[in-house]
Amino acid sequence: MALRDPLAFFADQASSVISRAMDELSEESWRDLVVSSSRGTVSVLSKDARADIDLEMPPEGMGDLAFPCFQLTRFYEAPPNNVAFRLFPYIKPTDDMEPPILAGPYINLTIKPERLVEETLRSVLTFGDEYGSLEPSHTKVILEHTSANPNVPLHIGRARNPIIGDSLARVMRMAGYDVSTQYYMNDMGRQIVLLYWGYQHRDERDDEVQDLKPDHRVVGYYQQAYKMAEDDPGVDAEIRSIMTRLEKGDQEIIDAVRAPALMGLEGIRASLERLDIHHDDIISESQFVMDGTVSEVMDSLASTEYTVEEDGAMALELESFGVQGRNTKFVFRRSDGTSLYTTRDLAYHLWKAKQGERLINVLGEDHKHEARTLQLALDSMGARVKVEPIFYAFVSLPEGRMSTRTGRGVALDDLMDEAVSRACKDTRERRPELDDEAVEAIGRAVGLGAVRYNIMRVQPEKSMVFRWEEALNFEGASAPFIQYSHTRACSILRKAEQEGEPIIDMDPGEAARVLTHDAELALTKAIARLPGTITFCAEEQKVHTLAAYAERLASTFNQFYRDVPVLQAGDLRHPRLQLIKAARTTLANTLRGLGIEAPEQM
Repeated sequence: MALRDPLAFFADQASSVISRAMDELSEESWRDLVVSSSRGTVSVLSKDARADIDLEMPPEGMGDLAFPCFQLTRFYEAPPNNVAFRLFPYIKPTDDMEPPILAGPYINLTIKPERLVEETLRSVLTFGDEYGSLEPSHTKVILEHTSANPNVPLHIGRARNPIIGDSLARVMRMAGYDVSTQYYMNDMGRQIVLLYWGYQHRDERDDEVQDLKPDHRVVGYYQQAYKMAEDDPGVDAEIRSIMTRLEKGDQEIIDAVRAPALMGLEGIRASLERLDIHHDDIISESQFVMDGTVSEVMDSLASTEYTVEEDGAMALELESFGVQGRNTKFVFRRSDGTSLYTTRDLAYHLWKAKQGERLINVLGEDHKHEARTLQLALDSMGARVKVEPIFYAFVSLPEGRMSTRTGRGVALDDLMDEAVSRACKDTRERRPELDDEAVEAIGRAVGLGAVRYNIMRVQPEKSMVFRWEEALNFEGASAPFIQYSHTRACSILRKAEQEGEPIIDMDPGEAARVLTHDAELALTKAIARLPGTITFCAEEQKVHTLAAYAERLASTFNQFYRDVPVLQAGDLRHPRLQLIKAARTTLANTLRGLGIEAPEQM
């Protein structure tokens, strides 16, 4: 039977081996310990301490799995090196393992190469496009990302939000979670009312504006209204009057205000679709005003012991929760009785909590205070709702501002256009025999893949500068490099078919007996790590780890191709072609997890 995660299968064996060895050592040393193992983790329990010790990946050439003894010092009252030395003689490896290796405070275990190759090939060739995906966990996750105000186009500074959010949704689905992605649409805040007012007073004769993409068109209406409201008290009074009508649930004005906002949202969604980013649901904040949830939230907050009144407005006092500085009060109801954005956001999260078991929000680093305030407000209301925020720093370009149609920095549309244009130019230079349609298809795949990968490969909390020479590099950590490795695997398999000798699907055990070259084993290990990487990325919510894995997999595949012949390998031709099929599948599945196209030619 094929295994979903070959390495996890062997890690379970290794943790059981360690667990049994610790039982024996504890008995002989009169230690009253309870030792168990599960999923590559050894758990140790005494009357006054507990430790859960995960197996690690040792340095190259030191085995496949490493058991660290640092946490055992308190149980055996000895330094970690001594504990490892005392435990080592009790290690009795299974038939799937080589003899253990003692490495200071570590005990390293090596999977027999033939068994690793056999089970890895069987897994990939059995599950195919599903390799790397795990069994369903039946845990419902609501993942909110992007949620940008629809009065301006998406810009490069916020591009990480949808890219991280979409990639995390893909990875969590692969890990077995039931994920629903949501876009929370601001359709009644001051910015949206300004957009509506500007739209109502737009100049219909401005043909140049009418030809723009919807989100690039509405930003002009918003900017015009914003300036007029600043300069003209009468306009500002109109804006406040419209906001009051919205808060009272006036359906006519709600529908009117939503119209230009939906226009801007249409343009934003078109931008996201170019990056293959889609939301399962668009949730409007007006929904929670109309159904009375916002009023219930304000009444609930008003009744807590942490609420204070200032000049008719109601606020939650946050100093009791350890909040210091200027923002120690969360105003949830204005003096005129209307709510604020965060108040409506509370109603949204109470509703979300009824839709799923886990709530994950992707937010810019400038929203940390708001996220903390949201959680404190939920806690003060007695709501058993825990929000898992993922914060990201912003993206910039080394040249700063580019020429853009909005005058507000670099629009994501401009970034994508430039990336595709450069990729098409590069493709025409390298592949002059291709027609325009083929060049454009490759340019889109490579250019848009470069945008996604280059933004995703950096840890979210680290700020980053988008550099073209890095993003479109065919030799380093970039989407084109990984995509090209996939096309190379496709090309080898195509050539094998064209030579007239069909590729034989060998029994994995038979192939494993002859795939013994260091390059073959290195590639097999890299392939075997995909399911575990998916599990880690989903549990730790770190999609940049999958980006790093993709680069390592592509590098290992290219080293394999460099070091051993395939089509002219004689008796090794078919087993090596099987390994290339497994590599191609794994590269494609990894790219899909990253939301990047896996082209068959470049």
